[in-house]
Amino acid sequence: MDILSVLEVIVGIGLILLILLQERSSSGSALFGGGGDGGFYQARRGFEKMIFIGTIVLAIAFGALAILNLLF
Repeated sequence: MDILSVLEVIVGIGLILLILLQERSSSGSALFGGGGDGGFYQARRGFEKMIFIGTIVLAIAFGALAILNLLF
C-alpha cells in the first residue's frame, strides 16, 4: 500500500466519525428541512461549528486524495 491509499483510509475514517457526530433531529420532518425549532435554518456555534467545518475540510481532502490516487 502506498502513502496515498493510507491517507485516504485515515481521512475516510475521520470523515465517517465527524458525520456520525453531527446532531440529527429525531422528527421525520427533519428530512425535508423542518425541525423542532420551527425553522429550517439554525446557526451553528462552538463545537457544532467546528464539526461542520471539519466535515467539509475532510470531504474536500478525501475527494482530492481519491483523484490523486486515481492519477498516480
